[in-house]
Amino acid sequence: MSGNIQLLSDTLAAAKAEGRAALIAYLPAGFPTVDGGIAAIKAAFDGGADIVEVGLPHSDPVLDGPVIQTADDIALRGGVKIADVMRTVRETHAATGKPVLVMTYWNPIDRYGVERFTAELAEAGGAGCILPDLPVQEAGLWREHAEKHGLATVFVVAPSSKDARLAEITKVGTGFVYAASLMGVTGTRASVGAQAQDLVERTRATTDTPVCVGLGVSNAQQAAEVARFADGVIVGSAFVKGMLDAPDDAAGVEAVRVLAGELAKGVRGQA
Repeated sequence: MSGNIQLLSDTLAAAKAEGRAALIAYLPAGFPTVDGGIAAIKAAFDGGADIVEVGLPHSDPVLDGPVIQTADDIALRGGVKIADVMRTVRETHAATGKPVLVMTYWNPIDRYGVERFTAELAEAGGAGCILPDLPVQEAGLWREHAEKHGLATVFVVAPSSKDARLAEITKVGTGFVYAASLMGVTGTRASVGAQAQDLVERTRATTDTPVCVGLGVSNAQQAAEVARFADGVIVGSAFVKGMLDAPDDAAGVEAVRVLAGELAKGVRGQA
């Protein structure tokens, strides 16, 4: 069975045709429970997200800040497994028909087996993977299997990336380029800043692949700011924080729906 890289590309192209950026939400699998995580992702789509990244909880994250680390810890203590991540992808894609990616560090895939992971993700209806710690020069095996199974390979670029390095990354990445708006870990910020726009412009000079910005966006005004220069706006910590701060799981799901609605207005310039 082939994965949904084409659905991902079509979704980003449709947003561009509407004259707006796509809204991409991130939520970890298994948080607060597997069923609760599935409900939250459906709520993000209901609220207006175009694409969702499902986080594969990991005990040693390098990109995730304290909010997402807290959620990952809850999921890991709850016993979340890769099978639960695949179930999350399968059920949310089946319920919505929207593109669902997995964001994961390399070690869990390496231990699970690349062929097994890509085959199962494609079978679940997944659109691809975001791999923040997999160097391009070491990605050959992953790329081979991802391409075979119709999955996008999304790499992360940072403000520190030199132009030659950007070209090296964008030459082999597919789906979209994840542009980290600043140096550091995930988390909400008071402002996203000019660094992100400069990175998007430098990245676009090397590729026609859509460039989506993450790290720091937490409200509709920031989403509108980033949407003026990026193809997609990625929001994670703000969704997770809303769930952590909620008095119960149902309120957490509703907080996700409400925030997605506000951010969706932001990317459409309606905030």
